[in-house]
Amino acid sequence: MDLYAQMAALVAEGRPFVLATVIESAGSTPQKPGSKMVVLGDGSLRGTVGGGAIEHQIIQAARALLESAESTRVIETHLTHELGMCCGGRMKVFLEKHGAPPRLTVFGAGHVARELALLAHRVGFRVTVVDARPEWASPERFPGIELVLKDPADYARALSGGAEHCFCITTHDHPLDQAVVEALLDKPSAYLGVIGSRRKAERFRMRLKAAGFSGEAVARLRSPMGVEIGALTPEEIAVSIVGELIRVRRLGGSPG
Repeated sequence: MDLYAQMAALVAEGRPFVLATVIESAGSTPQKPGSKMVVLGDGSLRGTVGGGAIEHQIIQAARALLESAESTRVIETHLTHELGMCCGGRMKVFLEKHGAPPRLTVFGAGHVARELALLAHRVGFRVTVVDARPEWASPERFPGIELVLKDPADYARALSGGAEHCFCITTHDHPLDQAVVEALLDKPSAYLGVIGSRRKAERFRMRLKAAGFSGEAVARLRSPMGVEIGALTPEEIAVSIVGELIRVRRLGGSPG
């Protein structure tokens, strides 16, 4: 049960890992079916499947699985013939990848941001809302959501981004939206969008190109955000945006 508690903690921290489970064994082996081990991306472990060469092989395979598009893999090894171990048995191990939940940072804490954050949280995103105004970015308005009381542009500049990270910009001020976009545009992300009309979006793109951003970088910006459903209310707009985020999450590629 301690291993399961550690796995739950890793999920809560947003750290991906591989669960290795011995599913078959024959002859003399260091562990029997049901033995489990957790492998993290840096090679650190929780639990064991026996040590030695077989465990090293499983660790390497688990780390490769974390970097691949696959979600599972099976390893079958004869410990003596293939690994030179004296045990003389055979083990089959099932590897199962547990990825970190996709991360969404919402810049701004207004009406649309609130509905967007709450809905995204409900469908499995790990959501952070950034706004310098404590009366807007409050636990009462955003129950269960991580809140950061900082200037959104300053916070955006300090972020490193990542392939699983989505950014939605919905601040109360157009120049602030622009500053956040400029801070994020060259950073890796799965999704980068800013709320607004098509006219606002075209002005933003013109300013970004004038500021020296490449056409390829500017093309990454999704604006207006969301699936076209004729949304009008904050709740409808949130449904539209979260629908687009889910499409990117499940299908990958451009949200276009």
